Amino acid sequence: MKVFSYKDYPIKIFGLPLFEKNQKLERLPDEVIEKVPSLEFFGKRCPGARLCFRTDSEKFTVKAKFKTLGPDAGMSVFSCQSFDVLVGNRQCPEFLGLVTPYNLQTFSFEATFTKKKEMEDVTIFLARNEKIEDIQIEIEDDALIEEPTPYRYKPIVYYGSSITEGGCCSNVKNSYTSILSNRLDADFYCLGFSGSAKGELPMADFINTLDMSIFVFDYDHNAPDAEHLRKTHEPFFRRIREIHPYLPIVIMTMPKEVYTEENDERTAVIKQTYLNAVENGDRNVYFIDGEEFYGPEERYLCSIDGVHPNSLGFLRMANIIEPTLRKILEIQ
Repeated sequence: MKVFSYKDYPIKIFGLPLFEKNQKLERLPDEVIEKVPSLEFFGKRCPGARLCFRTDSEKFTVKAKFKTLGPDAGMSVFSCQSFDVLVGNRQCPEFLGLVTPYNLQTFSFEATFTKKKEMEDVTIFLARNEKIEDIQIEIEDDALIEEPTPYRYKPIVYYGSSITEGGCCSNVKNSYTSILSNRLDADFYCLGFSGSAKGELPMADFINTLDMSIFVFDYDHNAPDAEHLRKTHEPFFRRIREIHPYLPIVIMTMPKEVYTEENDERTAVIKQTYLNAVENGDRNVYFIDGEEFYGPEERYLCSIDGVHPNSLGFLRMANIIEPTLRKILEIQ
């Protein structure tokens, strides 16, 4: 068997802003974490990251090793400690299965997959919840391996809560960010942080360093109240806009089955950021009301706990968000 590390050419890691520079499986640099200490753990794990390559190997093996491994009260190991393996065209891939730990004491694990004996793209969505120590790919001795097909669009950057991070879909490929990436053939950076994204300006400064096609932000759920949003939401938007005057920016509010007066107040604050921008002449800002995400029918089926979407909820979110992103990217 030929063995490749996640760092080896021609394997490519997508979804980690600093990987080309530091070769680390993490999302945030230490200097940002020093300014926002609540991101210390979350910044070192990598939801949304993908390991990609092309191969004609009929069989290949994925081996993984975690630095951390712990239970999540809201998600199974299939949801947050597994790697999702897809093969073929990203816009209509085949799901081959999971690379998953056998239990919460097994830090190293592997799985072998069978595909067509022809050159195909393999896309592996990395596990959401843990710090990852190592990933290795094994292919057959007589097989070829190539760089993956490049994404059509440079990264869409998503900033927000545990929902942005993928909680609580059944598999990491089922998050709305992953669904949209595949549908649009667009790379993306997932900067969702469970309970820890609250519109801190150092995060806006970090986002400003990224080369992106669209910026989408929704930390509504993480903000403790409407007053916090009043103090942080528009300043965060303005900080991005100062550096990226023409960048398409999509402003969203949280998904929820039943909206209360408190949600209405929060939505009004967030929408005011959008209205103020439009009034000031901004023609590249968009607003999506999270109350629309679950649709008019059977909304109760869309959440796992009344807060976090399940896979159906994420699918409906993607269906609502997609037309706006297609309009921005001018996809017919």
